[in-house]
Amino acid sequence: MAGCGKKEQKSTEIKIGVCGYDQYDTYLSQLIQCFDKCITDGVNVEYVYASQSQITQNEQVEKLITKGVDVLCVNLVDRTAPNTIIDLAKKNDVPIIFFNRELVEEDITQWPKLYYVGADAFESGRLQGELAANMLRRESVNADKNGDGRIQYVVLEGEAGHQDAIVRTEYSVNTLIEQGVDVDKVGYAIANWNRAQAQTKMAQLIERTENGIELVLANNDDMALGAVDAYNSAKISADERPLIFGIDGTDVGLEAVVNKTIMGTIYNDKEGQAKAMYDLAIALAKGESVSSLNLEDGRYIRLPYAKVDAANVLQYIHK
Repeated sequence: MAGCGKKEQKSTEIKIGVCGYDQYDTYLSQLIQCFDKCITDGVNVEYVYASQSQITQNEQVEKLITKGVDVLCVNLVDRTAPNTIIDLAKKNDVPIIFFNRELVEEDITQWPKLYYVGADAFESGRLQGELAANMLRRESVNADKNGDGRIQYVVLEGEAGHQDAIVRTEYSVNTLIEQGVDVDKVGYAIANWNRAQAQTKMAQLIERTENGIELVLANNDDMALGAVDAYNSAKISADERPLIFGIDGTDVGLEAVVNKTIMGTIYNDKEGQAKAMYDLAIALAKGESVSSLNLEDGRYIRLPYAKVDAANVLQYIHK
């Protein structure tokens, strides 16, 4: 699905509204850049960002509908509060493609013209756990720095109550245990997907963890890099730092894998998601069948994640 080729469009202009929860989210910004590259002649796209306010996003959706968009692509601020947006879309017969933040099944089945494009959060957690377990088993990696036969770990989680954050954490840790790694949880912090917040929270964890931290599992790359920043600020040498893992495969995350400041990440296929979202939006705007897009249950398009470490990172940097 990666890559977006030119295609012929009808002479009538297609209007697409794209609503993001926050313009400063690194992964979302890169996904939107990929979507922008897909735009072909005869298609007009308007982007709006809600600055993490669901009320603002509801108002933005209403304005876009008033402007006559043919289809909406919505990255919800609050995945548990989609009803205002769904009601507006139903009333005006405007299909919605929700993306990146999956709403609950009971909500997406409210109306036949609701769709989702993204990935499986369960898979991202499982792959992060596998990647960490494989790294911990390598003889060349001195992860158990205190020699107690167990790995002391902390988690940097995205948002309180956020489905993807909860699932990424749970499946990452459970997979580690299933892979035979003996672990002790010595810390946990919510950093809202944000690098600066993660740095602050990680600095606090470093100060109050007496026996040291040997593994950091971060729900995204920005928080993994915030952990790196905290260790840099504390002037702790590379040999004394834990193994740090992220999720999403953002540009800065991949660069950190190359530089070995983080050990790995889980690639969230922004190119594939952008292409799938664009193709679905065009088909819906034209009133065409979407059967060729292979939707799960007629509603879902989920792109697979991939494990990235030093061995294969270059192929993802050049995607």
